[in-house]
Amino acid sequence: MTENNRTVVAAVVGAVAGGMAGYMLFTERGRELRRRLEPAIEDFARELAQLRGTVNRAMGVANEGWHVLNEALGERGEAGGGFTTPRQTNPF
Repeated sequence: MTENNRTVVAAVVGAVAGGMAGYMLFTERGRELRRRLEPAIEDFARELAQLRGTVNRAMGVANEGWHVLNEALGERGEAGGGFTTPRQTNPF
């Protein structure tokens, strides 16, 4: 992509973003749309936060299971069991 093409693309994207911002901020229909979108966006953000908490809890459980497995295999690791790479302690 040439420098001129990049400049044109940047100008078009900037014009579209500016037009949307102007519509959302300065027109009555845009304000109404913004008022209807706000609760949906807040719900979406709350759902993402809950998903993040769920993923963190799942990672904690997996990590704990990994440690238990490490301890169980570590006792017989001297007899040939264990991991193929000696420094591997956690998959996460």
